[in-house]
Amino acid sequence: MHLIRDVLDNQLVDRNQRKMGKVDGIVIELRPGQPPRLAYLETGATALARRLHPRLYQWIFALERRWGKCELPYRIPWAKVRDTGIDVEIDVEAEQTPALDYERWLRNHVIKHIPGGK
Repeated sequence: MHLIRDVLDNQLVDRNQRKMGKVDGIVIELRPGQPPRLAYLETGATALARRLHPRLYQWIFALERRWGKCELPYRIPWAKVRDTGIDVEIDVEAEQTPALDYERWLRNHVIKHIPGGK
């Protein structure tokens, strides 16, 4: 498997096929005397920004801190990955993870203040 080509930037879906973001980062664990091991997939704006450019990461992190929404990327253990294809299917419930926190925050702080937004 080619991690960058087959996994990075693919859609994450939970066990109920609910979309929960994209794969924004890959965490590989380095162990002394053993081959590297794929440990986690990451999702979240800070993971994507960190991957794209250090200044973008600093800007996003500062913006989140100003809005009171500082958070680390959500890490999904590789053991929870069911299948990789067009989508990366994981064995978790999207609503029970912090992966949708940004969506909830937008709904509560922005969308509900727009006329007709509920």
